[in-house]
Amino acid sequence: MKLWDKGLSIDKKIEQFTVGNDREIDMHIAKFDVIASKAHAIMLEKIGIINAEELGQLLSGLQVLEAQIEAGTFVIDEQFEDVHSKIEFELTKSLGEVGKKIHTARSRNDQVLVACHLYYKEGLGLVKDKVKALFKTLLELAELHKDKVLPGYTHLQVAMPSSFGLWFSAYAEILIDDVYLLNAALKTVDQNPLGSAAGYGSSFPIDRELTTQEMGFETLKFNVVAAQMARGKNERTIAAALGSLSNTLSRFAMDVCVYMSQNFGFISFPDALTTGSSIMPHKKNPDVFELIRGKCNKIQALQTEMILITNNLPSGYHRDYQLLKEHMIAAFEELKAILDIFNYAIQRVIVNDIDLNDDKYKYLFTVDNINTLVVGGMSFREAYQQIGGQVQDGTYEPDMSKKHTHIGSMHHLCLDKIKKKFPL
Repeated sequence: MKLWDKGLSIDKKIEQFTVGNDREIDMHIAKFDVIASKAHAIMLEKIGIINAEELGQLLSGLQVLEAQIEAGTFVIDEQFEDVHSKIEFELTKSLGEVGKKIHTARSRNDQVLVACHLYYKEGLGLVKDKVKALFKTLLELAELHKDKVLPGYTHLQVAMPSSFGLWFSAYAEILIDDVYLLNAALKTVDQNPLGSAAGYGSSFPIDRELTTQEMGFETLKFNVVAAQMARGKNERTIAAALGSLSNTLSRFAMDVCVYMSQNFGFISFPDALTTGSSIMPHKKNPDVFELIRGKCNKIQALQTEMILITNNLPSGYHRDYQLLKEHMIAAFEELKAILDIFNYAIQRVIVNDIDLNDDKYKYLFTVDNINTLVVGGMSFREAYQQIGGQVQDGTYEPDMSKKHTHIGSMHHLCLDKIKKKFPL
């Protein structure tokens, strides 16, 4: 069954190519098509296209389908092109002629657009919730390990003293920037496009403000052509936000992999969270974080894909838009799983004691020692030359006692201020 069926047969090869794997992908947006269909039916009754009895029948039929989706028993069979045709068929099968009326004043394009908006809205909200959970974990770890010194590196060379408190809270605070972008993406999709139909509106006197309210959108996309043009733009914006978050997680995962290696030995994890080698019995591999790194790098590539699919498309609908759903939905599902496993694993991190008397850390405190001389009255240049000379001739002895007390430094983490900064 096809919503555009006019009684003409279509070549099976063409049909298979154009449908693709929409049936599988559409399972993720099925409940949102039901939500939109409920709102649409309520609106049709208000403007007199259907009567109150027909509305009751449609809402009852949609409720049955919603329950099936929730229970996992809803299936899009092979004879259906997508979830939209399946839902209309089921309503028609159970309600007869009334079921056929649900498509009045709608286009399939209209249905895809609003269902995706609703899916993206929920997805962004769930991602934000999971980011907040990880953020909370990182601040707790920062507080717990705030007094543990961690060597800081520049150019991957030992540089200056840092701390595990700084490391954990740095990633916590940088997550806030990612949430700013998630909120911006949410703002773009929190606009009701329903009523744009095939992209140019409808001659029916539809009430778009009513459907906006029924579906819980903050506002609507007033111009119907603009609503249509949101396809692709929404995905590019969301992909940028998901990519930014993925970049943070990927870098954090890389830190974890480096810090776990024997050459660093800063952290470890319980054996149950690592994997072994098929030939090297001593191995404890950070596979979880390596996979997080790789998966997050894939998600970062999504924005480029969304740009290239939609770049320079003229206004109006194009079948290219069908290609946006698959990898956007996959990215949401992947990122939610990544955030869950990252939070689960990092809570079990073991922070090791680091021997700062090891020769490789001998020069970790040179800058602190220069600053001590400057505070005592020496010019910075002279102090730099004095400590530098000691390093060169092998007479340098580090003084590890200096404290870093300014805002945001290792002895003044401002964890309470970072916590308050997390956006709603």
